[in-house]
Amino acid sequence: MFHHPKKLVAGILASTMLAGASFAGELVINTDTSDPAPKAAFEALIAGFEAENPDVKVTWNLFDHEGYKTSIRNFLTADAPDLANWYAGNRMLPYVNAGLFEPVDDVWEENGLTESLASAQGSMTIDGKIWGVPYTYYQWGVYYRKDIFENLGIAVPTNWDEFKAAGKTLTDNGVTPITIGTKYLWTAGGVFDYLNLRTNGYDFHMALTKGEVAWTDERVVATMNNWKELIDAGFFLENHAAYSWQEALAPMVQGDAAMYVMGNFAVAPLKEAGLTDDTLGFFQFPVINPDVPLAEEAPTDTIHIPANAKNKEDAKKFLAYLARADVQTQINDTLGQLPINKDSEVGDDKFLQAGYQMLSSTTGGIAQFFDRDAPAEMAKAGMEGFQEFMVKPERMDKILERLEKVRGRVYK
Repeated sequence: MFHHPKKLVAGILASTMLAGASFAGELVINTDTSDPAPKAAFEALIAGFEAENPDVKVTWNLFDHEGYKTSIRNFLTADAPDLANWYAGNRMLPYVNAGLFEPVDDVWEENGLTESLASAQGSMTIDGKIWGVPYTYYQWGVYYRKDIFENLGIAVPTNWDEFKAAGKTLTDNGVTPITIGTKYLWTAGGVFDYLNLRTNGYDFHMALTKGEVAWTDERVVATMNNWKELIDAGFFLENHAAYSWQEALAPMVQGDAAMYVMGNFAVAPLKEAGLTDDTLGFFQFPVINPDVPLAEEAPTDTIHIPANAKNKEDAKKFLAYLARADVQTQINDTLGQLPINKDSEVGDDKFLQAGYQMLSSTTGGIAQFFDRDAPAEMAKAGMEGFQEFMVKPERMDKILERLEKVRGRVYK
């Protein structure tokens, strides 16, 4: 076959340029990590990657959170970067379903990530494929006043009966068992999630937040009945709907309340208010149903390759770098959170240590938060229902029927 020389030269040039591109690529990363600590962590992450890969030039587009939420679908569709940060669990489901994220099972297989990132594999998997690399999470659980427990002879409860007995000892001594502020509704979502995870397990949490289970299902009713036992026993702070989560720290600092079901970000303000490692402790939310493996709440941040990315080869190199134990140690040292790689190191902060041990060894799955795993409209209605239930538990059936109507609308 005869080639026109000009076309042939152009063809050879194009193929050598393409070959060159895979060596000297531009790698475009979009993130919403604009708060000071995440921004510093990403600056160091990108600098470290470029130092090891001098032939790759990283272009980093930084968005604020709200701007990112509204623009991610547009840029994934129209002008995809090579990498974009997001979140695990059902939060990534819409982009996976729309074909906008690339599966990265090969990155996991080639870099042994099914072992090193095992705790988060379930929350990264949809339809049997893995859709990104997680790099940070933080634990939820029960923060408590060690000194109050010790003074009243209360051992850390590991199961439901012990938990209820601890609450009774506290109320008998004029101490509210659990402080909470539900003015902003997500705190009630955390309590619901733990009761539901312990009553029904991780797969049920995921099915419920995906809209696959009726809110009137007997398993949801079982969760609510467990919650009602605590409400009826006077477990929760009075007038909680008037307090923000920060305002609800005060009763715990003052010794009027003994526990808080909360994320690890509460430790800093509790310490600033005067609690110390001697007075503040942490324990895993107790077992309710011994047949249900212990799942935890640990909101997980992730990085993904868009399906329309131009430089997937270098994007995969970046994900492999991001998954490394040393890299995750460094990022999380800056973030003050927990690495997912089980071979990473955690600073000597005892709450990070406790969370890392708990999450690294979990076999029951890592749930995202109720308002991350459920679509926005369902999350809002659900958490409004939880807050109302905590004030008027006798309305349980009406609340669940209302949530069931919302489910019918939201997941059409």
